[in-house]
Amino acid sequence: MNLTVIGVKSGVKSGAKRGVGCLGAAPTYIDSRVLPRARSFGRLCVVLCALFASACSLPLNGKGEVAAYDFGTAPGTREGGPRLRQPLLVYEVSGPAWMDSASIHYRLAYRDASRPQAYAGSRWVMPPAALLTNRLRQRLAGAGGGVILPTDGLRAPVALRVELDEFTQVFDAENRSRAMVRLRASLVGSGSLIAQKAFSVDKAVASQDAEGGVRALTAASDEVLDQLLDWVAASLKG
Repeated sequence: MNLTVIGVKSGVKSGAKRGVGCLGAAPTYIDSRVLPRARSFGRLCVVLCALFASACSLPLNGKGEVAAYDFGTAPGTREGGPRLRQPLLVYEVSGPAWMDSASIHYRLAYRDASRPQAYAGSRWVMPPAALLTNRLRQRLAGAGGGVILPTDGLRAPVALRVELDEFTQVFDAENRSRAMVRLRASLVGSGSLIAQKAFSVDKAVASQDAEGGVRALTAASDEVLDQLLDWVAASLKG
């Protein structure tokens, strides 16, 4: 806060002080008792502004700390689930730049769906695309085909690329939200596209907060990966 200081002269009768006014203006008299009050009020404003700024920077979980989440343990192999008969080169899941952080994002669709926002007191342990990469590779390895990483320096007949388009908690009303996961997957052979598909899963959120969003986003992620594994297995059979 920038405070403007008014210069004053002493020597005026009746306890008043003569101020320096504009050129040609009438002399201004300021009661000397007002100045200490003004200074006190200015100091109070500075203190209140500092307190307000510090309050805005506090996390919102009420415990004075940031809660960090991941997807938890991976679900077991589905009975009758798909089995892969060949190894896959699995690239890291990519996503838009605004999802590169570990923030847990939500949208207030009933106000402005085009504005993603982030919870202040909660976050993921890593960006969503990285969480999905780990989960995807775990699930593919469990399907029996084998997972090859780009850093392994090995060749594979087929590569899988996944792009994450949406990973948010969407509030359709103040008391109702859903987890939304949108992604696109591409299977690439030796210089050719084998198959490509978009996947989308919405899950209702039980509690309208960050923890509820995390649980629903995790469930939606596992469901969309179930669909992706079924599609990979079917695409590689043809």
